[in-house]
Amino acid sequence: MPHIKLPEGLQGIRSAMAFRPETAKPLNELAEALLHAPNSLPQGDRELIATYVSYLNDCYFCQTVHGSIAAACLNDDHELVKRVKADFQAAEISEKLKALLIIAAKVQKGGKQVTSADVEAARAQGATDMEIHDTVLIAAAFCMFNRYVDGLDTWQPRNEEMYRERGKKTAREGYVSISREYLPAQTTGVGAES
Repeated sequence: MPHIKLPEGLQGIRSAMAFRPETAKPLNELAEALLHAPNSLPQGDRELIATYVSYLNDCYFCQTVHGSIAAACLNDDHELVKRVKADFQAAEISEKLKALLIIAAKVQKGGKQVTSADVEAARAQGATDMEIHDTVLIAAAFCMFNRYVDGLDTWQPRNEEMYRERGKKTAREGYVSISREYLPAQTTGVGAES
């Protein structure tokens, strides 16, 4: 049962965003820029970073929905998402992504945990400054998103298939577009599509 009266029938962050649409708009735009917009780091990799940080924070909703989006970007490879959460060093992902996940995990513990050596290791695997920046911001943003979802004790149904279908749609359409399903038209903004 949520700690405050949130709109019923909307799971996870959607209910919190529908409760306060004025703050939902910039949060969706941030997610769009970090996870869906064109970037040298593939969408699936960025979603894996969000998933891994959410896993470390034990946020069921975020790790499940973003894991489903990541899988949708990775030929529906849900097993790979599970392997990344369990032990990303042994998963079949690039060495660059492994180096970025080390940085993300350190940000999850506290930003000051990231060292110059961590950044240099990512650069040695081909990570650009923009990819390192975005990894840090994805990790920091998902600590906020996870705490937002869990701090209000939002409804988080345990229906993996529902998350998989939503993941496919979000992977295709993006966060701003999907937000039109649960936010009033005036808060999503005209021309907000990417």
